[in-house]
Amino acid sequence: MKPFELIPPIKDYIWGGTRLRKEFGKESSLDRLAESWELSCHKDGMSVISGGEFSGMTLDAFLRKHPEAFRTDCTAFEEFPILIKLIDARDNLSVQVHPDNEYARKFEGDNGKTEMWYIAECDEGAELIYGFRESITKEEFRKAIEENTLLDKLNRVKIHKGDVFFITPERSMQSERESLSLRFSRVQT
Repeated sequence: MKPFELIPPIKDYIWGGTRLRKEFGKESSLDRLAESWELSCHKDGMSVISGGEFSGMTLDAFLRKHPEAFRTDCTAFEEFPILIKLIDARDNLSVQVHPDNEYARKFEGDNGKTEMWYIAECDEGAELIYGFRESITKEEFRKAIEENTLLDKLNRVKIHKGDVFFITPERSMQSERESLSLRFSRVQT
């Protein structure tokens, strides 16, 4: 079987920029290119094979037809468990908390996820908000939201090109200032 290229789904979020188009040649009719899902079998955006005998087939369909392709037993997973994204954070990302499997399945109908972020480039002084500075109760969390002081409770980490962050479920995450990152997500199964 010959190697093939994938056409990634492109996501447009308010904080996205133009670097994915200008520096990585990503094509889209969208104005902002916030994320390029380079390897994805996720229902919200699947990679599509470009060229060759499987051209036009989604990666998900291909793996279901050819589970041996990755030289591992992909049939052990309901969904292919890896999602790789390029992210252009031109502006501050929203604060995100990724739930564990139990919560995600119960309330979102999806799996939780663990992430690994590699900082490909970033502006001087760029930061990630990574978890809380200290433990916080549900009541303290609610009060901080009501008083608009939640950002004061979050842990800010200065980032530099080449930094790597491993983010487990239930950690908050946000990027501030312009940065370009490669995010690897393992959809928990």
